Amino acid sequence: MAKTYEFGPFRLDADAEILFRGAQPIVLGRRAVALLRLLLERAGAPVSKDALFEAAWPGMAVEDSNLTVQVATLRRVFEEAGADANWIETMPRRGYRYVGPAVATGEAAAAPAPAAPPSLPDKPSVAVLPFTNLSGDPEQEYFADGMVEDIIAGLSRIKWLFVIARNSSFVYKGSAVDVKRVGRELGVRYLLQGSSRKDGRRVRISAQMIEAENGSVLWTERFERSLDDVFALQDEIALNVVSAIEPSLRRAEGERLKRKRPDSLDAYDLVLQAQPDVDSGMPAQVTKALGLLERALALDPAYALAHANAAMCHHCLFLRNGLQEEDRSASVRYAQAAIAHGRDDPPALTLAGFSIGMDGHDRAAAFIALEAALAISPSSALTYILGSVMMA
Repeated sequence: MAKTYEFGPFRLDADAEILFRGAQPIVLGRRAVALLRLLLERAGAPVSKDALFEAAWPGMAVEDSNLTVQVATLRRVFEEAGADANWIETMPRRGYRYVGPAVATGEAAAAPAPAAPPSLPDKPSVAVLPFTNLSGDPEQEYFADGMVEDIIAGLSRIKWLFVIARNSSFVYKGSAVDVKRVGRELGVRYLLQGSSRKDGRRVRISAQMIEAENGSVLWTERFERSLDDVFALQDEIALNVVSAIEPSLRRAEGERLKRKRPDSLDAYDLVLQAQPDVDSGMPAQVTKALGLLERALALDPAYALAHANAAMCHHCLFLRNGLQEEDRSASVRYAQAAIAHGRDDPPALTLAGFSIGMDGHDRAAAFIALEAALAISPSSALTYILGSVMMA
């Protein structure tokens, strides 16, 4: 039987390392759970920093700021749940003390056998893990967490991407991460990890995208900015990360597809197969891509991105294969179908808008499509690039 601690509206299942508010689980890292358990066990009495360090970081030498960050996390959890953040009292030069509602201890029923890990969804899937605050300044914890939330929100706007919710990925906050295990537990193919470090009035952000199955790094980047406007900086970095991730994931999915058996192909896979040839802009290759796209549309006639890519293929053929009217009209026809079926699909709207603007000579309609794409996905670098080409 596992030990439980009930206080106010909360219940801590110590062995399962889960804090509940009523029946609702609350995301807490392993170290925060260890600290909370010790504070509850000694409710009303001071708990020294040494005892708290030993509970959460046994046998390790860590800076005081790590303890400060975890205590701040507990206080924030209480506050966000409508409780009192002052339930944990700071005792200068001594440690901390739990001074909240009375604590009742009990035994929890044995946990059921663990469920099988979730299977990978059909479409690409990613989890953004909590960024590590390397600055030693616990006040910067909110900055790292807020940036992760913005990145998750930005990735969630990419229609073809399955993004794990914040509550699930933040379970790993403050924990050493085995990417293969986390990928299996969350049921995702890709993980985004990162860190932030504040140095005076500047902050450095590092981020990397990892393929969870084999641990290989697909993309990595570092950003350095002034802290003059911390929230604008947070938004800017999130926008840059999302803009860089989308093409990296498309390439990774293309490579993954090459390893799949032919009998597993569907409309989505056919479009992925066609994408490198579409992007090449060369007549022979886009002709090959059109064959795949037509097969995809036979399976799914409303597939907006397949229509949009077909429009781009005919745009290429029109420009580089003799300015044939049949290619120009096909480009516009496929683009119109892409817009009709893809009003919530930014890449489809972007490619379709470009084809309508360049081949249909309807700049007004083109920019309406591009603005619609940016309204859904403000981080779409492709939209900005093709829009600038039309304005040149």
